[in-house]
Amino acid sequence: MDILSFISNISLLSAVCFLLGFILIIVEMYLPGFGAPGVTGSILLFLGVIFTARTFFEVLILIIIILALLAMALVVVIQSAAKGRLSKHLILNESQLKEAGYIGMEDLEYFLNKEGRALTTLRPSGTADFDGVRLDVVTDGEFIQKDTLVKITKVQGRRIVVKAVDI
Repeated sequence: MDILSFISNISLLSAVCFLLGFILIIVEMYLPGFGAPGVTGSILLFLGVIFTARTFFEVLILIIIILALLAMALVVVIQSAAKGRLSKHLILNESQLKEAGYIGMEDLEYFLNKEGRALTTLRPSGTADFDGVRLDVVTDGEFIQKDTLVKITKVQGRRIVVKAVDI
């Protein structure tokens, strides 16, 4: 069987199924979301294979061709995303800076130099209260009794270092 006789056997319905299937799957690649275009496109490609192929060998060839074309389309989509063309849909363009008033969940820098009370014995870790906020804290190795006034001297991510306040 030569390629020209195979192409001439493709009906208009099969061609429409293939074309719409590829278009819908590529739309799903560019606009990921619910998956309706991708699922519909996959069904149309499947129907195109059913309408076109008469033998198992033709089915395998069509599937290989479809996968190759979709792989090439995916490469184009990934390169487009890498160059920033997909930034309108996939990439967050605004940043939430501290200067604009945004504070992350893990950003505890604003507790620096605050004073509070040790709720547990710190040997060297434990819990302390700072204006009604309970925090897990550590000392630089010193032993601090429960109910001692402590001051935050260093914040490194979630690690909060305290020392006893001299009265």
